[in-house]
Amino acid sequence: MSRKDKIFLAVVFGAYTMAWIINLKYIPPVGEAFKTLGHRWVVSLGSFSFNPVTIINASIVFLVILWFALSVRDLKLIPDRKQSILEWLFNTFYEMVEDTVPDPKFVRPTFVIAMTVFIFVWTSNMLASFPGVVFVGWENGKLTEIGLFTDTWQAPTADLNTNLTYALMVFVISHAFAIKAKGFKAWLKSWFEPNAIMMPMNLIGELAKPISHSLRLFGNIAGGAILTYIFTYMIKYFLLPVFLWGFFGIFVGTIQALVFSILVIAYISAQLT
Repeated sequence: MSRKDKIFLAVVFGAYTMAWIINLKYIPPVGEAFKTLGHRWVVSLGSFSFNPVTIINASIVFLVILWFALSVRDLKLIPDRKQSILEWLFNTFYEMVEDTVPDPKFVRPTFVIAMTVFIFVWTSNMLASFPGVVFVGWENGKLTEIGLFTDTWQAPTADLNTNLTYALMVFVISHAFAIKAKGFKAWLKSWFEPNAIMMPMNLIGELAKPISHSLRLFGNIAGGAILTYIFTYMIKYFLLPVFLWGFFGIFVGTIQALVFSILVIAYISAQLT
């Protein structure tokens, strides 16, 4: 383990310990602890409403990805550990796409899309394993409280809007690839296969893909955050919440990012078949 790795682990452990100590100072009653559970800070601009926390944390994710990309842009002939892990990850994804996508012309674009989605979703999920700034809203959407190290950062993927945006993007791209590969007439004809009476069922089946794609990730990440919040309150005097943060943020977050990206590859491949 290098000196940088030891410093990083020491900082992470120190942040966890600080969060635990701060949480020990104040244990609210059950009613007060859970009265704001699930409430978000919402800002309305006319008929348009959005959650500033998602935008703030998504910006942090982009900055982390940018920093990491700049730190590994100078590739070495003899790779170090970081470069070896990246090369293994990229090769694994590329081989997965190559084995799944039937048309070689769409292997590289599909790989770029799936890899981009995986990096963003994984980094977003990792954010939920670190204690940070927490914004609490009330029923009317107004900001009522800002907490420091009282909970983990809210993952952008815990907001259904983020996941649905990516799922709809994949939905549009997959059909655009299908039109380019098959031609518009063949693509349009596929909606009426095996016969015209199946057209409504085919339409429902396609529309269900982005819905299930986004809800699967949202349910796991948001549900994990709620479970962690509940267990954190129930066992304040123990260090177990730290391990819960790590479990839902790192282990479950990695699995869900992988599943989400594999579905991206599967949906695009299905349209090209």
